[in-house]
Amino acid sequence: MKRTLVVATGNPHKRAEIAAMLEPYHVAVTTAREHGLGDVEETGATFEENALLKAIAGFRHTGLPCLADDSGLLVDALDGAPGVYSARYAGADATDADNNALLISRLVDVPAERRGARFASNVALVLPAALAVGVPDGPWRRHDVDAEAVAFTVEGTVPGRIIDDARGAAGFGYDPHFLYEPAGRTFAELASHEKHAISHRGQAMAMMGELFRAVFGHA
Repeated sequence: MKRTLVVATGNPHKRAEIAAMLEPYHVAVTTAREHGLGDVEETGATFEENALLKAIAGFRHTGLPCLADDSGLLVDALDGAPGVYSARYAGADATDADNNALLISRLVDVPAERRGARFASNVALVLPAALAVGVPDGPWRRHDVDAEAVAFTVEGTVPGRIIDDARGAAGFGYDPHFLYEPAGRTFAELASHEKHAISHRGQAMAMMGELFRAVFGHA
């Protein structure tokens, strides 16, 4: 029987990406929202802090293993902005289009060679303490949350460059403006399997692979 893993996100695009990356493991994916948990306030100063806040809240609400991702875009010329505010860069109710428009407007006087950026993703997995017994050492950080829960975090990053004109219809968020230079295409121009292989979230989830196998097994 598959174990149930709760993903703490209300973003359907992110849920779909994470579910696709979890296909090799023996796990049934649900979301915290499906279990009645609303949005968790992201008060952390880092992606790791916010990922932990969401994963711990999901675990405490459901009692089930919970995974959360906090990710965003860091632009060199903007001193790392939008960073942890990526999803709400243009305001609490901002759409992807709103955020992208604000980003491009703030780079209007920045030449192409100074538009370096990177996507970063921190993934947090919170397990019941009993399920975390025997988890091997790996590329993750371990956090002893309390007597009932243990958390593990990893971070993946990918460099790129911001371009003015949106390209591609796939992906979401800042993907149409994020040029992945080795491919000469934006993230929104990549097929899902191509993006997952090199993306910040794909890297973080791959780093969790041994942990997923130890806890959930594999298909």
